[in-house]
Amino acid sequence: MRSGSRPPTDRSPGRLRERTAQWLFIAPAAAYLALFFGYPLVENLVMSFRQHTVTTFYTGEAPFVGLRNYASVLSSDAFPGTLLTTALFTVASVLGQFAAGLALALFFRRRFPLGDTLRSLLLLPWLLPLVVSGTTWRWMLDPDTGVVNAALRGLHLSSSGVPWLTGTSQALLSVVLVNIWVGIPFNTALLYGGLRDIPAHLYEAAELDGAGPRASFRHITWPLLRPVVGVVLVLGVIYTLKVLDLVLVVTGGGPADATETLATRSYELSFRQFDFGRGAAMSSLLVLLSLVFALAYLRAGRRARTF
Repeated sequence: MRSGSRPPTDRSPGRLRERTAQWLFIAPAAAYLALFFGYPLVENLVMSFRQHTVTTFYTGEAPFVGLRNYASVLSSDAFPGTLLTTALFTVASVLGQFAAGLALALFFRRRFPLGDTLRSLLLLPWLLPLVVSGTTWRWMLDPDTGVVNAALRGLHLSSSGVPWLTGTSQALLSVVLVNIWVGIPFNTALLYGGLRDIPAHLYEAAELDGAGPRASFRHITWPLLRPVVGVVLVLGVIYTLKVLDLVLVVTGGGPADATETLATRSYELSFRQFDFGRGAAMSSLLVLLSLVFALAYLRAGRRARTF
């Protein structure tokens, strides 16, 4: 650098042009997020503090009620059961999807004929619309005419069949199994990509040292796959918390509210009881719960990088 030259500053024309170009690249994505994600969230939050009914959409007058909608939702008799059902549905679905997805990802890491074809076919449950998947599973799990009970009777495993959709405990198990089936391809794809990024020479060195498959998985695969595992689990929790159409198609939230989750309860308040204020409050709580999980993941990831 010459003695008389000055280093570029933030106010120099070159730096200003660079900053302007950066913002121009970011602007389309920021506008899209603000329009299709930010605005609905803000509007939903505003609606949750007002008494919105069908009449208010015609009159345009929605009285401000403060936290009354939230208090009504949290103090209702159905809220504890709905929260428990949501927790059970989320935990069981996420763990089932992750376990099956990890097993399939480890399986497809091996080279064998038609492996790529089978891995592509595995994505079909994830690509199908959830309404189609839910309708198909509802037909299969029908207590009277479903193929699942027909197979159980044919194998002499059950004489009367299992009330998959009419029993209170069986219905929750049914929607969990269906949601696991839908989420397995997503988990497999992400975990398989993480496994492919692990250098092969680490396994070769471990094999030369006498390490078996279990030791290699414990000391090589799992530590290097942990960042991907965190992403998969957090996305799985956020996705499962907001599952709506699958539950509505398979069980409709029944029987006796056995499969009623926070998402389906918000839908029922808004579009069946037409109490849009309480429905917005319930959905805001759902968004807050998802945000808590996301922030917890980011904080855990920051701590892991620090240590």
